[in-house]
Amino acid sequence: MTYKFPHTIESCIGEKIVFKEIVKEADGDKLIVENWVNPGKGPVMHTHWQQREELTVVKGKIGYQIKGEQPKYAGEGETVCFEAGVPHKFWNAGDDVMHCRGHIKPANTIVFFLSSIFAAQNKTGSERPATFDAAYLMTRYSSEYDMPEIPRFVKKVILPITYSIGKLLGKYRHFNNAPAPVKRSQ
Repeated sequence: MTYKFPHTIESCIGEKIVFKEIVKEADGDKLIVENWVNPGKGPVMHTHWQQREELTVVKGKIGYQIKGEQPKYAGEGETVCFEAGVPHKFWNAGDDVMHCRGHIKPANTIVFFLSSIFAAQNKTGSERPATFDAAYLMTRYSSEYDMPEIPRFVKKVILPITYSIGKLLGKYRHFNNAPAPVKRSQ
């Protein structure tokens, strides 16, 4: 699946991301991003197994947390980094819309994955994405992304079963042009 940049996605829960451009670099593509997040909103605890994420606050205040650590905060002009493989979350810790700029490297499938997650949330009108879409994305792209707060049994048994049922029912036609997942190097 190819995207024309800039590519904008918005979720029903108060997040907007603009994927500005992909910058070709010798050690992998860098995806330039800009985001706006409503007060108290932001992505749940998640892991990018292969990607480093960096955000600089343009306006507002970001709250962020590495799994197992206490929350931290950064203000305008400050930068936060999340290394590959580190479970993290962030949110708007201020009273107005937070605006950040940054990048994700390497880009891999992140534009497709986040576009699909936002679309699945928009289907339900809530933070929880549509069940079959979530099962597809979390199963197919488990080598790239994880949601550590989903119980292991659910990830290893329930999601793959739901994914298989969805396949049998023809629920994934809208994913026909989905990019192949990028496998983790061991």
